[in-house]
This record gives sequence, C-alpha cells and structure tokens, in this order.
Amino acid sequence: MKLYTYQREFQLNGQPWRVEVVSTFNSVTSRLLCDGELLDEQSYVAAEGIRTQVHEQVLEGSGARLRVEVGYFSFWSVGIRVYVGGELIHESHPGRDIHSGERKHGPKPGRTEQYRAQQDRWAETKYSVYADIGLGLLFFAAGKLTGDLSSAALIGAAAGLALVLAQRFVTVDLLGGFAVFGTVMLLISAGFSLAFQSEFMVQIKSTVLGLLVTGLMFADGLFRKGEFFGARIQRYLPFTIVPQRVAAGMGAVGLLMAGLNYGVAVAFSEDDWLTYTTFLDTPLSIGLTYAVFLWAREAD
Repeated sequence: MKLYTYQREFQLNGQPWRVEVVSTFNSVTSRLLCDGELLDEQSYVAAEGIRTQVHEQVLEGSGARLRVEVGYFSFWSVGIRVYVGGELIHESHPGRDIHSGERKHGPKPGRTEQYRAQQDRWAETKYSVYADIGLGLLFFAAGKLTGDLSSAALIGAAAGLALVLAQRFVTVDLLGGFAVFGTVMLLISAGFSLAFQSEFMVQIKSTVLGLLVTGLMFADGLFRKGEFFGARIQRYLPFTIVPQRVAAGMGAVGLLMAGLNYGVAVAFSEDDWLTYTTFLDTPLSIGLTYAVFLWAREAD
C-alpha cells in the first residue's frame, strides 16, 4: 500500500530531471528519470532502517559523472543533492541535511536479521491472523444483515467453533491468534444480550465485557508475564515488544475505556451514547493502543 510519493525536480543540460520517492509500509523506492525516461531505480526494506539512496549516471556528450543523493531530512519529507563531476549544482532544500534520517534511524547491527526473523514468524502465523480478521468481519456483516447483535454474536461464535474443528484437519495454525478468545467473547456477548433485554444493559455491555477482558489482561501480565495476550499481540506487530508491558498496558486501556463507556451511558442520552460508541470509542481505543505498543516496544 502506497503511503507517500515525493517528487523532486531539477534542470540539467536543458533537460528536465526528476526523482520520485515512493514510500509504502514495506519499502522505500527511489527512481531517477530524465525527460520522463526511467534511468535508475533502487529500493530498500523500510523496517531495516532509513537509508540514503544514490543514483549515478554518466552524462552523454560530456562524459561527466552525475551523482544524485536522495535522503530523509525529516520524518515526513525527503530532499536531493545533485553533483556533476563532484561539484554540487542543485539542492532541493538548501541548508537541510538529507543524511540526518540515516544517521538517526538508519540500519543497525542485527536489525536485518530481526526483520527476517519477523518475516519467518509472519509466514508461520499469518493464517491465525486471517482467521481473527475473518471472525470480526463476519460478526460485523451478520450484525448489519440481521439487525440483531445477539444473533450476530451467535453466528460469529459458531464460526469460531468451526475453526476449532477445522484445526484438527489442517496443518496451518488457525488458532494461534485471538480466534479462540474471540469465540468465547462472542458467546459471552450473545448470552449477555439475551439475558438482559433493557436498552441500558445493552449500553453497558461494553463496560462489563471490558472489565472482564481487563481482568484477564492484568492476570496475564501479573501471573504469566504476558505469555498469552502479549505473545499473541506480537503476531500483529513489525517490531519486538515486551509481552508483560503489553498485557499491563492493554489492561489499563481496557479499564479506561470501560469507565468512559459507563460514564457516557449514565451521564448522557442514548443518542449521545450511540454517537460516542460509533464515532469516538474506536479511534480513542486505537490511539491508546498504539501508545501502549510504543511504550512496550523492546529497545533496539
């Protein structure tokens, strides 16, 4: 998936030259073009660290050597320096050090090996991640089609139990992520919705389930050092984390979100609660979860 495309242009010998830098989740690719013709292309793996890329060409006619350096001078932008015969003839950002990104966040000893180990781990665990995502999408689709969250939860739980059965007949790992845990939570959610029919109880269902998950997270962090939840969350991340920190941090996030949901349900109208749970709850949870991941990230 493409994140950004940077274009830096310069003139040389009366011709338009351009450098294009395409950044994705996985790679950074730099292309050197002259009058629209691609002359050179280089890529590196983004997870291994920022690198300064260098394009070199021999100019026709003069035989002079062209050197174009491409590098990040900030987290959000790249710059170029153009040399002909060793003489600087163009800077996209005069006074900015385009090598600073590589010096601060460049490849470090062991990072390449760590990335390859993560790739191997992803190859082993990707099917369990797909199973988790599939259960979530099934629950969402069933809820939209039936208009009944209890029925959607039962459908999702049935699909989860089918995965447990299918695991007996396939060699790939379908249950290493949160599929089993998600199935149990969907069963609890369905039972809760069926047992309590009042609208207020439906509103605070997220609080009750949130407190349950919070308790499990804290217990995992305290008694098992995050070996259950932390280890499974690691499957979704491109960097190494401290499992116990993740379990404790996610427990704290769950406790906060459960409290916020209850507070909104009690202090505001049902329409206000619906707006909160639809538009604010998820973005806030994602932001706090990301902060936990950064806090739990293992030092390089």
